[in-house]
Amino acid sequence: MYGRGADFALSASIKNTIMKRIIILAAVMISGFILQQANAQLKVNLNVNLGRQPVWGPTGYDHADYYYLPDIDCYYDITGSQFIYYSGNRWVHANQLPPQYRNFDLYSGYKVVVNEPRPYMHADIYRAKYRNNKPAFEKQTAIRDSREEKYYQVKGHPMHNQWMKDHPGGDRNDHDRNQARH
Repeated sequence: MYGRGADFALSASIKNTIMKRIIILAAVMISGFILQQANAQLKVNLNVNLGRQPVWGPTGYDHADYYYLPDIDCYYDITGSQFIYYSGNRWVHANQLPPQYRNFDLYSGYKVVVNEPRPYMHADIYRAKYRNNKPAFEKQTAIRDSREEKYYQVKGHPMHNQWMKDHPGGDRNDHDRNQARH
């Protein structure tokens, strides 16, 4: 009824449809694979910042955004390597503690790890929760005093130089940003 030409046209149309579906399916699979890799890389980058934490920081945290220091009502921004404290009706970001706390021992002072953006904007919550309620039984070990190899990457750790020799691909720039000045 339709003849050979119609069969050929129908066959070509089916082949084109099948090829389009194969190409779309391949594109979707490749995109999914790329997004999965990017997502995994992002999680690693976001969840581990151990090499950026200062040597006086507490052990036990592979990731920390801020430390709250309830003894002196001050915060430390790990990414920015700066102390944040309230002075003169404003929050001050500085490389050093305020003059009245320059002799504060960061190694033995209690530190609360805070993983939320700008926790100092909710300072009243942190003061109420930690200022007078530090767990007396909980002695924190400073990164500097840890013997776990994962902390050796932190600049200032007694084993840092050896770790750098053993890990020549280590990012020295990231380690250099690591040390808090006080």
